Amino acid sequence: MTDWLDDEQQAAWVRLIAMVELLPGVLDTQLRREADLTHFEYFLLAMLSEAPERTLRMTALAVRTNATLPRLSHVVRRLEERGLVERFPCPEDGRATNARLTEAGWAKVVETAPGHVATVRRNVIDALTPKQVEQLAAIAGAILERIDPDGTMSPR
Repeated sequence: MTDWLDDEQQAAWVRLIAMVELLPGVLDTQLRREADLTHFEYFLLAMLSEAPERTLRMTALAVRTNATLPRLSHVVRRLEERGLVERFPCPEDGRATNARLTEAGWAKVVETAPGHVATVRRNVIDALTPKQVEQLAAIAGAILERIDPDGTMSPR
């Protein structure tokens, strides 16, 4: 027997799905317009910018960005062509490949971050009270515990 959602649960679910569907487009539009990057490309650059020596194994970068290796390789190749990322054999394991943010890539992250943060602030944070921001963090955390139990995508 199906445990159907009540009206309040259904309303919350539909709003969550609408947000999950619309927010990536809002972020992507700003980043494409202002930085000639997709949201995924910016996210990838940001993950490298936060890594030690701005370098990660491709497999670790795939996990942090929730990307398949083929998708990641394709995007990294495009970023390499733009001089933002470079790939090289992993010194500890010659079978693995590392990706490193170049100086141009670091400059792109530094240049792009203020506009991205302003978009996040305008469309998410400023729409909420400080208490709602706390609640959003708690709600997202509770859901992430269920759908990402290993904490792969959770903030460090």
